[in-house]
Amino acid sequence: MKLLFLACLEPKTGNHTTAERIRSHIESAGHTCELHHAEEFQSSSDLANLLSQNIQFDGALAIHLFKAGRLLLDIQVPFGIVFGGTDINEDVKVEKRRAVMDNVLLKARFAVAFTEKMKQEAMLYLHSQSSKTYVQPQGIETDVSEDFDWTEFLQSAGIRGEHVERLHVFLLICGLRRVKDPLYLVESFSEWHSENPQNVLVIIGPKIDPVLTDAVEAVVRRTAGVFLAQERSQPELHAAMKRCFAMVNSSISEGMSAAILEAMDLGLPVLARNIPGNTAIVQNEVTGLVYSSPQEFVHQSQRLLSDHQLRARVIRNGKVYVVKHHSLKQERETYQRLVNMLH
Repeated sequence: MKLLFLACLEPKTGNHTTAERIRSHIESAGHTCELHHAEEFQSSSDLANLLSQNIQFDGALAIHLFKAGRLLLDIQVPFGIVFGGTDINEDVKVEKRRAVMDNVLLKARFAVAFTEKMKQEAMLYLHSQSSKTYVQPQGIETDVSEDFDWTEFLQSAGIRGEHVERLHVFLLICGLRRVKDPLYLVESFSEWHSENPQNVLVIIGPKIDPVLTDAVEAVVRRTAGVFLAQERSQPELHAAMKRCFAMVNSSISEGMSAAILEAMDLGLPVLARNIPGNTAIVQNEVTGLVYSSPQEFVHQSQRLLSDHQLRARVIRNGKVYVVKHHSLKQERETYQRLVNMLH
C-alpha cells in the first residue's frame, strides 16, 4: 500500500521523532509511507483537491486529532488516527474543535492512544468507539553519540569555568512553545542556584514559537544559574542526557513525553510536573519524582541530591519500566497490524 502520513513536523521535536519512528515501522512491512507536515495544507478540501489532481494513495494516517486529523475529513481513502497530547488534553475544551475531532474519530478505521488514561479521556469527551481505539505506548530506543564533547556542550550554553565537572546539570528538554512552559521553574531555580552554585538548569530544544523564544532568551540572559543550549541531533542529545544529573519536564500538557522515557532508558532520573500525561508514566518515588509547584521542584531536587538510595531506586525502576512497557518491537507489530485495516 501507499500511505499518506500527516503530522506536526517541526524539526527535532517529539512529534517529528514519533512520526519518523512510526513511518519506519510501516515501511519495514513493505508499504510506502509519504510523510508530510500538517501545516503544508490549509484545509481538508485543500488536501483532497491536491490528492485528486496528483498522487493516488491507498490509505492515510495522522498524528493529532485536530491539527492533522481534520485534514483527512474530505479524502476518499480509509485512514487511521493517532492521538497527540494537546488534542485530548486541551482541544477538547473548545466546542468547535471537539466537533471536528468527533467527525475524525467517526470516519477513522482505527485510533491509537498512548495510554489507557488517554483512551478513557477520549471516550469521556468525544463520541469515541472503544472498540476502534487501541492502546499502544511509544516504543523507545536511544542512540548515544560516541564523539560527543561535554565541555563543548556546556560552553555552547554559556557555562564556563574550572569546575564544570562538579556541576549538577538539570536538563529541561522542550521545544520553545507555550504548552511546554519553559520559564515555569526559572525564578525558583535561580534562587536555589544562588544558595548552591553547583546546581544549574540548562534548557534545550528547538525554537518553535518566535515570541516565546525571544522571551526565554531575554529571561535567561538576566537570570543566574539558568542557561539556554542550542538544539542537538538526537544522538548528541542522548549523550548530553547521560552526563546530566537529572532530566526535567515542566509542561502544561503532554500526550506521552518521549524525552522522559528516553531519560529513563539512559539511566537519568526524571523530575516531572504533575500533569496527567506525565503521571501516566512517572510514578512518584518509584520511576521518578513528581512536583506540583516550582518550590516543590526544588524540594524534590534537593532530595535527589541528598538521598542516594532514592536516586538509585528511581533510576533502576525507570529503566525496568521502559524495557517492560515501551518495547520498540511491540510498537512495530501494532502499527503493522493496524495499517492492514486500511486495505
